[in-house]
Amino acid sequence: MTIDTGIHTSDVIVIGGGTGGYSTALRAASLGLDVVLVERDKVGGTCLHRGCIPSKAMLHAAELVDGIAEARERWGVKATVDSVDWGALVATRDDIVARNHKGVEAHLAHAGVRVVRGGARLTGPRTVRVEGVQDLTARRAIVLATGSRPRMLPGLVPDGRRVVTSDDALFAPGLPASVLVLGGGAIGVEYASFHRSMGAEVTLVEAADRIVPLEDADVSRHLTRGLKKRGIDVQAGARLLDAELLDDGVRARVRTARGETRTVTADRLLVAVGRAPVTEGLDLAVAGLTTDERGFVAPADWNRLETAVPGVHVVGDLLPPPSLGLAHASFEEGLLVAETLAGVPSAPVDYAAVPRVTYSSPQTASVGLTEAEARARGHEVAVDTMPLTAVAKGMVHGQGGMVKVVAEAGGGQVLGVHLVGPHVSEMIAESQLIVGWDAEPADVARHVHAHPTLSEAVGEVFLTLAGRGLHQQ
Repeated sequence: MTIDTGIHTSDVIVIGGGTGGYSTALRAASLGLDVVLVERDKVGGTCLHRGCIPSKAMLHAAELVDGIAEARERWGVKATVDSVDWGALVATRDDIVARNHKGVEAHLAHAGVRVVRGGARLTGPRTVRVEGVQDLTARRAIVLATGSRPRMLPGLVPDGRRVVTSDDALFAPGLPASVLVLGGGAIGVEYASFHRSMGAEVTLVEAADRIVPLEDADVSRHLTRGLKKRGIDVQAGARLLDAELLDDGVRARVRTARGETRTVTADRLLVAVGRAPVTEGLDLAVAGLTTDERGFVAPADWNRLETAVPGVHVVGDLLPPPSLGLAHASFEEGLLVAETLAGVPSAPVDYAAVPRVTYSSPQTASVGLTEAEARARGHEVAVDTMPLTAVAKGMVHGQGGMVKVVAEAGGGQVLGVHLVGPHVSEMIAESQLIVGWDAEPADVARHVHAHPTLSEAVGEVFLTLAGRGLHQQ
C-alpha cells in the first residue's frame, strides 16, 4: 500500500523493509503505534529475495541430488540423475520466494503498517524525504534498517556471469562446470557446497588459516574434512593475487598457504568476502549521525539500540559487532526497538545465545562461546566431544560429524555448543535454550533424548560432563 503525497506524520518511521525493518514495523504496530515503512525495493530485503530463502531452496535441491548419489552408492537403490532442469529448479525457488513476499506484504497490511516505495534520506533527526513521493515526520523515532551489500575486492567488477557476488550468484545463467569461490565464511561455504552437489569442480579460497574462522576450531576441522571428502579443493590461508576475465570464464592466480602460486581456471568466480552496511544516500550527517571506520552505525545504548542522536535507532546489518549480521538476530533487534518505543519492558539482545548455522553439506550449527573464546575470557573449562557416528542414527546417515560442548569446569554453566553433521541446523534449538538459560550439564543430563536420533549424541555429551556417561568412559 502506498500512501498519498504530501507531509505525513506518524509515531515511527522505519527505513528499510528487510527482516530487521519489517519486524520492527509489525511489532510496533501491534503495540498500537502508527508506523510508516519506507522501502526502495521489495519488502523482505536481501534475506528473502537474494539471500537466506532462495539460497536455502537451492541447497535443498542440492541435498536431493546428493541423496540420489547416496541411495545408489550406500543403499543399493539403482537411481541416477540424468540432468538438472535449471529452469524448473529456478521456477520452484522463485515460487517459494514470491509466496513468502506476498505473506510479508499481507502481514504489514493487516497490521496497518503504511508502506512508502522509494529511496529515503534524512532531513533531520525526526524527518525523512522519500524521493519523488513525500516528506515524513516521526513523533517518536526513526529506525534505520537499510541492510548490507556484498563487499568486493579491488579490480573485480561483477558482470553477473563470469564474476558474481553472493547477491546475484543464484541468478546467474545456468549451472557452471567449475567455480572458484573467494571467501570461506558461511556464505562462501554454502555456495561451494551447492555447486559441488550440482556437479561442478569447486575451489574454495579463504584468507584466514581455516574456513568458517569465527566458529570453533574443531568445527572448522570437521567441516574441512567433510568438504574435501566431497571433492571440494579447500585452500585456507590462501589469497587471490589477480584474476583475468576470459571469454567463457576467469583465470586466477592464488597464493597458497605454502607460498606456492597456483593458477585456477573456472567458468565462474564467486566473491563471498563479507558484506558492508548500506548507508549511501541516507544523509546521516544531516541528522547528526556518523559511521565508524567500517561503515557501521553504532548505538550509544545497546539496551535500546539507540544512537547518540536521541530517537534514532538502528537494527540489522547496520550494527557493528557484537551484532551478528544474521536475519534471526535482526528479528530480535526489531522486537527490542519496537517494544522500547512503545514503553514495553524488553530485554537486550543476548548475542552469545543467538545460534549460527552454515547450511552446507555437512552443516554446522553453534551457539555460545568457542573453546578458545572461553579460555581467552578467563574461564576454566571442561570440554567433551562425541562423533555423530557413535550413535546409531549417525551411522545410518553415514556423513560423520560431531558434537562439542564447552562448559565451566566443575559442573558449571554451559558456555557453548558446537555441531557438525547432517541436519544439525534443526538440532541447535535445544542448545540455544541451554546456553540462553545458563544451564549446567547436570540440568540437561536429566532430560531424556529420543532413541534413535542424532540428538542422542548431544544428550550423551551432557551425561558425560555430568559424570553419568554411558558410552564415553
